[in-house]
Amino acid sequence: MDFTLQKGKRYKSVVTLGFVERIASNEMIAGKFQAAGFTDVKVTGEGGTRYAEGIWNQDNVRPTYPPQISDISEIVA
Repeated sequence: MDFTLQKGKRYKSVVTLGFVERIASNEMIAGKFQAAGFTDVKVTGEGGTRYAEGIWNQDNVRPTYPPQISDISEIVA
């Protein structure tokens, strides 16, 4: 996946979790996004499919995404 995150923009993504990962709470997943550099993070859904959105608060970057992250797109206000 080739997608550049730009500082100050809001993004959404699909988080697809494996069998064991499904026990993670939405708060735990939000914490991972915050640790990566997002702010105002919201995670919804349950089980193997979650939906995350947040504001990228770091310099512009083209990161390597873990396999659990897909369908990344900017949320235009």
